Amino acid sequence: MRAFRCLLLLALLLAGAARAGVLTREEVARRFPAPIVVGVKASEVPAWPLFKQNGTATELVGYVFESIDLAPVPGFTGVPPNLLVAIDPKGRFIEVAVLSQHEPVFMEGLGEGPLHAFVAQYEGASLGQNIDVGGPGGAGRVRLDGVSKATASVRIVNQSVLSAALQVARAKLGFAQGRDPGQVARIDHAVFRPMDLRALREAGMVAHLRVLNRDAEKLFAGSGGEGLDQEALARPDEVFIDLYLAWASVPAVGRNLLDAASWKRLQGRLDSGDHALLVMSTGRHGILAEDFVRGSVPQRITLRQDGWPIEMRDLDLDLKLREALPVTEVLALRVIGQAGLDAARPLDFSLPVTRNKGIVYPERITRELQLAYRLPEHLYHPREAPSPAWQASWRSRLPDLLVLAAALALLAVALAQSGRLARNASRFAWMRGAWLLFTVAFIGYHAQAQLSIVNLTGVLQALRAGRGLDFLLFDPMSLALWAFVLVSLLPWGRGTFCGWLCPFGALQELAGHLGRALRLPQLAVRRVLDARLRRIKYLVLAAILGAAWFAPALADRLVEIEPFKTAVTLAFDRAWPFVAWAAALLALAMVSTKFFCRYLCPLGAALALAGRVRMLDWIRRRAECGAPCQTCRHRCGYGAIRADGRIDYRECFQCMDCVVIIESDSLCAPRILDKKRGRTVAILQVAAK
Repeated sequence: MRAFRCLLLLALLLAGAARAGVLTREEVARRFPAPIVVGVKASEVPAWPLFKQNGTATELVGYVFESIDLAPVPGFTGVPPNLLVAIDPKGRFIEVAVLSQHEPVFMEGLGEGPLHAFVAQYEGASLGQNIDVGGPGGAGRVRLDGVSKATASVRIVNQSVLSAALQVARAKLGFAQGRDPGQVARIDHAVFRPMDLRALREAGMVAHLRVLNRDAEKLFAGSGGEGLDQEALARPDEVFIDLYLAWASVPAVGRNLLDAASWKRLQGRLDSGDHALLVMSTGRHGILAEDFVRGSVPQRITLRQDGWPIEMRDLDLDLKLREALPVTEVLALRVIGQAGLDAARPLDFSLPVTRNKGIVYPERITRELQLAYRLPEHLYHPREAPSPAWQASWRSRLPDLLVLAAALALLAVALAQSGRLARNASRFAWMRGAWLLFTVAFIGYHAQAQLSIVNLTGVLQALRAGRGLDFLLFDPMSLALWAFVLVSLLPWGRGTFCGWLCPFGALQELAGHLGRALRLPQLAVRRVLDARLRRIKYLVLAAILGAAWFAPALADRLVEIEPFKTAVTLAFDRAWPFVAWAAALLALAMVSTKFFCRYLCPLGAALALAGRVRMLDWIRRRAECGAPCQTCRHRCGYGAIRADGRIDYRECFQCMDCVVIIESDSLCAPRILDKKRGRTVAILQVAAK
């Protein structure tokens, strides 16, 4: 009992470690040494600021954080990978490193080397770009090279990195001010028709604000700023500011306002997803203050959308208008794509007007002029709901999914007509041999859809930790196969997967054919011993599931009893002990029919238990089966036929050898006898000599 409590405590500690970050401020400082200084962990998000002394100023270098604190996306064992991520103030990745991971393919398979190489690709990439695993690349996009045989795992890592980084960028760097840049309406760059300024204004593409001195004076009525502007009082009918504002990066607007050379220069200064706003003004209160520095953020005009402030920065461009306007200032302001500016929402501009009262310590009184601007609907595409990260996996595997769907449909039809299928023994043997090769080559090595006990332990650990099961969607081929297998349990039991769809099972069956072709002696196991050996797989299943619940680290070791990862997923490209184990099981299958499947396979045990929901006794029996005929029983290599002739569907691998026998006039003893009984012999009379 005491040992059990210690084991339970260890399991809880391990589970807790898998759900929370492990870095301390001291460890972060060790990873980012001087001249970098690690600040105090932020309160809004679990991220440490990084600073560097630059002369007399302290410069923000970036933020560092752990992905598991912000985006605990479960991997295939149900445990999220944990990545150290560092981004700079512009949202560029400084570093991404692996802190911990439990992906089976990277544990004892390929090793962590390919994973480290994968995450190294993030350095220099920006959150303002579309970052895809195996994507097309190109302008505004970053293509990350995936890892062969681990595509689903690296997609999970990519989602963890991007989801965590975007949370920090929104909270600390002002990205989208809480709005996801991927969930905004997009400018339609294909819409354009020539229009003059008057038409643009009438269509709402150019906003206009005209304020006279008397209007500006009214802003300060009843405040300490009233009556301080002598010029406004002396000439109330003169223009205080006359301002035109337009969304210049929209082709239907910018191309009509600017001459061709200016439009080209403007386009050349914008990155993918960026926006440009054109401000044109004249009057006493210009947009450009006397101390304005080109390339900086203007102080005399601000932008908000849905209440959130959005930064605009001068592009420092010399632009010429296609039509002459009575303006003295033309200013192009850039809004970066990461700001999440939504073309479908109104833009709320404010022009602060400040008056000073007093001389030594003047009081600053500020009022704002307001201007709303909304882009016409035909100039943008409505926002689309963001595609979940797992959808990329389904799109990339669509051809394989179609092939698998067609194959499974064919298999279902064939099994539903098993009697007709097995009537010709020679044809059935060729068909089954071809299917086994398809299972090994396509389902196993090409599609990487070998189902495993790891799928079950991953679900168990995810549920125990209260996480979702979305990680299963990153492997569409396995998920589709699981769906078919679970449905097939209802009519046929566990044999459909174990006999037709398991790549390693198919390898064992092919090895058995080879062993018999080589005339190797076959091991004969007494039925009493055979029955006891079959129980081992249930004990293995219980040990693995128990470890998955109480000691996940131990479960990672116990699942290695399965040779699936070695023989199929990694095609024997693994450390020699694992290769030796898989090879030994295949060698054993040459002299003992599917030894691993019958006695050791935990997944087979789980399916045998689940197969109790089977609704059909689909293998046809005759009254003579078992009493007196024992033909099928003696020829069943799996020992799945009892002495009384009944089928033990928990141990049946659906090889259909017994179906071939019972449908054959030359193999089924009762049919042979029936045929003999129905035969008549003609008696010929011989004439006497």
